[in-house]
Amino acid sequence: MKGRIHSIETFGTVDGPGIRFVLFMQGCALQCRFCHNPDTWDTSKGRQVTVDEILQEIEPYLPYYRASGGGITVTGGEPTLQAPFVAQLFKACKERYGLHTALDSSGFCEPSHAAELMDYTDLVLLDLKQLDRDKHEWLTRQPNDRILTFAKWLSERKQPMWIRHVLIPGITDQASDLQALGAFVSKLKSVEKLDLLPYHRMGVYKWQQLGRAYTLDEVHTPTEREVDRARQLIEIGRKEATLHA
Repeated sequence: MKGRIHSIETFGTVDGPGIRFVLFMQGCALQCRFCHNPDTWDTSKGRQVTVDEILQEIEPYLPYYRASGGGITVTGGEPTLQAPFVAQLFKACKERYGLHTALDSSGFCEPSHAAELMDYTDLVLLDLKQLDRDKHEWLTRQPNDRILTFAKWLSERKQPMWIRHVLIPGITDQASDLQALGAFVSKLKSVEKLDLLPYHRMGVYKWQQLGRAYTLDEVHTPTEREVDRARQLIEIGRKEATLHA
């Protein structure tokens, strides 16, 4: 079995606990307006690799991953598009090296397609981009029904999750949307933490290289005050949902 990958990072520190081997898969069904890796969207690009080839890339760095409590994180693009390959990779990482495995996903996936993969996944980094269906479709070109279903399925499995939400001023920072996010997350059974990620513009040059129009060109990176406000609104949503449960 072969997978199609975009790139590799050997010393990742933000995609799960510890120092991590981060594998970027090729292909994504979403086209987020703020994506900093639009070059991963095309399923026909990238390079094909086997599980053994990836294991060979991991081996030189095993002491760092083990000593730091790290492991491997597979991201993208959208890694669940290649769920069978990632499942075999995670299985091999566990059996050969005892590595912690993390999946960074948008959740745009049918649960049945990811069932085997979850058997070998220790942590899901789930990107919840927008709770309002229409706004989500404007932002990503896809509705969020499948994503919310996937999140609930992970919760029923008691799959450990870190929720990620990109804070984009004027787009994902409305009070009602942030409170809705807090309320939704409060109903999930296995969320270990919620990361609020400030929007950044580091991938804009890739849009330019691909000849794509970047529609968020006027959007600024949120200030510390804006991030703190968003955290407070999410917490209000969580508390209100708990009170009315």
